[in-house]
Amino acid sequence: MVRPDLNLLVTLNVLLEEGSVTRAGERLALSPSAMSRALARLRRATGDPLLVRAGRGLVPTPRAVELRDRVRALVQEAEAVLRPAERLDLATLERTFALRSSDGFVERFGPTLVAEVGRVAPGVRLRFLRKTKKDTAPLREGMVDLETGVIEHALPPDVLSEPLFTDHFIGVVRSEHPLSTGEVTAARYASSRHVHVSRRGLTEGLVDEALRATGHEREVVTVVDGFSAALALAGASDLVATVPERHTANLRRGMCFFELPFHAPEVTVSLMWHVRLDADPAHRWLRDRVIDVSSS
Repeated sequence: MVRPDLNLLVTLNVLLEEGSVTRAGERLALSPSAMSRALARLRRATGDPLLVRAGRGLVPTPRAVELRDRVRALVQEAEAVLRPAERLDLATLERTFALRSSDGFVERFGPTLVAEVGRVAPGVRLRFLRKTKKDTAPLREGMVDLETGVIEHALPPDVLSEPLFTDHFIGVVRSEHPLSTGEVTAARYASSRHVHVSRRGLTEGLVDEALRATGHEREVVTVVDGFSAALALAGASDLVATVPERHTANLRRGMCFFELPFHAPEVTVSLMWHVRLDADPAHRWLRDRVIDVSSS
């Protein structure tokens, strides 16, 4: 089956509006002979004369009259599709965005982000999802609009990213813990009992690698999958939780924290999204808000 030349729709629309091959040619910047050839092609494609001579002018056939409004609507719709998106109106925007993040991000930055979004775009709803494992499938499948996290390996080409902030690890204990007073040395830190955070259930991580360089090893007695669980345990026992400083600011209120007595590991938290949303005005606006809030 031969595909129809959709450019003929524009030509037909102008012909039906003008009712004249000459005037239609002038609007389309085509010569009279080129316009006549276009009309001949339209007649073959539709199986109808479309415009027939009546006296010194042309009049539309019943088929042409039937097509006139449909063709005009099709051309207008096509022009709208190929036109750049209209200016984003945040005041009337109604949309739900899903943001997936690690434990602590929502508690730290969520309130400010929700307030900022609600102030200028009251019709926008934010849905926060907890990140239980590292994979880009939710972004690719459209289940998630934005995601935050530490990028450990190269992202696939269809996932874009922007660094948000660099965070470093600190030690956190309850106010009555022995490490809440005095100088915290590598030996004192290592001799305490520790809770370790790992979504994969591992008992060692970046902190253990850095501590081992001092000649010490810590005793991990329990493993949890999130910072809030680690801090809850540390707050109710003599366990030491070692967590990112900025990420957990709101989670460790009322607790004592200290800088690690060795080179504290650093991680860069990034914002990620799928390439299909990169040019979307509303999505770009929300990305900028997340970046602004995270830098505060």
